Amino acid sequence: MQPQPQRAEPPALHDRAIDNLRYIRETMERASAFTAVPGWGQVTVGVTALAATYLAARQSTTRGWLGVWVAEAIISLLISGWLMDRKARKLAVPLFSGPGRKALFSLSPPMVVGALLTVVLYRAGLTSLLPGMWLLLYGTGVVTGGMFSVSIVPVMGICFMLLGAGGLFIPAAFGNWLMAAGFGGLHIIFGSIIARKYGG
Repeated sequence: MQPQPQRAEPPALHDRAIDNLRYIRETMERASAFTAVPGWGQVTVGVTALAATYLAARQSTTRGWLGVWVAEAIISLLISGWLMDRKARKLAVPLFSGPGRKALFSLSPPMVVGALLTVVLYRAGLTSLLPGMWLLLYGTGVVTGGMFSVSIVPVMGICFMLLGAGGLFIPAAFGNWLMAAGFGGLHIIFGSIIARKYGG
């Protein structure tokens, strides 16, 4: 008499339940939007950008002008990061959840490219192209990162891109006005909309 082949034990019920819950959680993370974009944080960044415009316009050297805007970029990152973390905690949503991680990784490459091109254009003496390039790449990052956020965020990114594209072809004398309109005005306008519609 031949021995019966042993049948594999079915997975325990609790193991299957854990796998199902993990699958459901990951699916919900992929489908949900990153809602921790701080509206009032964007408004604050817009106000600091207007202050930076004022200071940058009073610099007598290109290096001084660039220094003001680099300092403003760092200040803006710190403000946005801090207020984003506060909003995420308030909503009880992990900041680096699925959508948050995707938004960050989508926003980062254009920012890195912008930093590298800033060095190259400054060394080449082509600083008049910086405002348009910054706005264009920032807008690109906001559009790509905004695809994982609330629907108004990619619209804001497109506005930055349009302003930046136009800025590449205007005289250098309008550079500070362009920065004020983009990093100041657009942040204030869209930040106010986000704060009213999506909280904080």
